[in-house]
Amino acid sequence: MKKLIIKTSFLLIAMTSIVGCKKELDEKFNNQEKVLEANVAGLFTGMLNNDRVSAKYWNVRTFLTQMPGVYAQTSYVSNGNTVYQQNEGYSQQYWDDFYSTGGNGSGPLALFRVMERKFNSLSAADQANQKVIFQAAKVVLIEQAAKMVDLWGDIPYSAAGSLTSTDVIGNPKYDEQKALYTSFISDLDALGTYFNTNTTTAAFSKSDILLKGNMNMWARYANSLRLRLLMRISRTDETTARTTILAMLANQTTYPLVDGGNSGTYNPGTSDILLQPLTNSTSDLHDAFFEGSWYATDYALNTVMLPANDPRIDVIYDKFGRTVNGKFVQNTGYKAMPITFTTAQQEASFADYSVLDSATFVYNQKLPGILITASEVNFIKAEAFERWGSSTDAKTAYDNALRQSVTFYHYLNNLNQGGGFKNVAAPAPSVVEAWVNSSTATYAGSSAAKLAQIYTQKWLHYGVLQSTEAWSEYRRTGFPALTFPTTGKLSGFDTPPTRLIYPAKEKTLNSENYQAVVSKDTRKTKIFWMP
Repeated sequence: MKKLIIKTSFLLIAMTSIVGCKKELDEKFNNQEKVLEANVAGLFTGMLNNDRVSAKYWNVRTFLTQMPGVYAQTSYVSNGNTVYQQNEGYSQQYWDDFYSTGGNGSGPLALFRVMERKFNSLSAADQANQKVIFQAAKVVLIEQAAKMVDLWGDIPYSAAGSLTSTDVIGNPKYDEQKALYTSFISDLDALGTYFNTNTTTAAFSKSDILLKGNMNMWARYANSLRLRLLMRISRTDETTARTTILAMLANQTTYPLVDGGNSGTYNPGTSDILLQPLTNSTSDLHDAFFEGSWYATDYALNTVMLPANDPRIDVIYDKFGRTVNGKFVQNTGYKAMPITFTTAQQEASFADYSVLDSATFVYNQKLPGILITASEVNFIKAEAFERWGSSTDAKTAYDNALRQSVTFYHYLNNLNQGGGFKNVAAPAPSVVEAWVNSSTATYAGSSAAKLAQIYTQKWLHYGVLQSTEAWSEYRRTGFPALTFPTTGKLSGFDTPPTRLIYPAKEKTLNSENYQAVVSKDTRKTKIFWMP
């Protein structure tokens, strides 16, 4: 197993890339440091060009696969005694990248505050022209802010960025997490309506590197994000979630969703909310994965996928193998290392077990940042129908979600053309239908068993690239039924946390406001939506 060391050569390449990207964005921002000269469209592009959304080395290597991926078992890492201990330096960087620019993220809140100030300074006519951009920026901010709540709970939000927006220096108070979610859900309702009833502009289309100014897609994005957040709160505020979700699902003219037209053979490239890499990007994730999280995960492959003869296996994993007498000998089948393996066992025998697919994940320079997919939305529909409506409708949505997940992962694989990598052909429809209708993945049994299928398959679909969402759903539902080895783990860190501890700099620099949340700042405090 490779040691988790960041190579000097990679850092030099990364620094060169950062300088190039900064120059490009500076031009789009039109000197965004000078608030009065900031350009609303350019700031919006900057919010979208977020390394915490894109499939980039630093976020995958230091965050997704090291914390939420470990806690949700969507990534496999060295099973040392500190495996469940939060990495304070890396979590500090994630926190910083939400609130400020200049790191490995775009600083969405900081950029939004600059945009907010600029927008409010415009004439009424200019505000009317720029409003669509400002509304889209709100959706982008809410998506990232909701993740911050999911990770930490209460966060500074409404008063954060005051210097940029009002010239007033002050440490921001913490907003209560449930109140934030309530405001996000309400705002997304208004935003979905706005995009569903207005038209795009040339400036919006030009600055929108996510959806090219497509108003229908922005309406679907806002509505689907709202659907996600509503289902997230459904175990602690079922009345609100049930009433609102069923109303949305009953009127998809008013509330269009990212559901791929409910077709299993949909086009993810045009239907899902995906942040495609810049056309000049040549980076991939091989360093991120080779530095410790390259291996197939036990529960996903051994317990869920192999017994079902899952058609996604050969597009998500490689069999791997060993070099014998100078010749590479591939393993005969797919299997993952047991989660109970010690570090010594992992290092001695990892070559006998499967790894992440090279074309799909490891060397894919075209891998997009994943925001919301049709499969996720249909899993949400399935849960809603099973809990509050028709189990027949739930099965339809669940089956569509399975088929769409197959389509989605083959789409990712086939983005990586050339370079000697093998693209996996889509499985025959008969193979997919056998899996959907006649396997351990089939929607059957009691209502509780059916919900367990929804939760498990949704978690599996999120996978390593959406491990933050996978961890949130695992904490909300308790599925899949994961086990976490505790033997030899550091005292106090023998099981995964239920939230992240606030970063050290936040506690020091915002100490007065931190006192209001210090009692909640334990690794086992529940996020408000956890049952």
